[in-house]
Amino acid sequence: MDAFINSFFMVFISEMGDKTQLLALVLTARYKKPWTILLGVFIATILNHALAASAGGWLSGLVPPNILKWVLAFIFFAFAAWILIPDEEGELKSESRFGPLVTTIFAFFLAEMGDKTQLATVALGARYSNIAIVTLGTTIGMMVSNALAVFLGDKLLERIPMNIVRKVACGFFILFGIGILVGF
Repeated sequence: MDAFINSFFMVFISEMGDKTQLLALVLTARYKKPWTILLGVFIATILNHALAASAGGWLSGLVPPNILKWVLAFIFFAFAAWILIPDEEGELKSESRFGPLVTTIFAFFLAEMGDKTQLATVALGARYSNIAIVTLGTTIGMMVSNALAVFLGDKLLERIPMNIVRKVACGFFILFGIGILVGF
């Protein structure tokens, strides 16, 4: 259960204000089909995070546990710093000749490549032995975060100062890194 809960919260918190959440806002505003956008987010996320968690599981088999512990802690400390840097809204593009579902699947899958939530999923896959549970937790965290963007949109983000969200997420990443070092 720890794998699911930690995976959910790591992605949910780090996704707040992320470029893919902003992408969900843009696509919903453009297509006016929130359920289709959310389905596209789900398909892209499950594919991307299953690959990422599998990569983490594979890496954990290659690196000795005592070294892996320090590497994973360092990665989460780096994420803590990285999350304090805002994403640039200019990176988002909403132009497409495809419909909302295909556009969302491709845009989200590509936007997640190398993103902090994908890299966190790799680290979580390396930390826990159950790749399916990590994938499920990270995917649900992504879905809940993006559902907020799709259905509540700008109203929610106007009321939550992003600097506070980033600081809280930073704190979670630091706590998770410390937890790895002390054996939680």
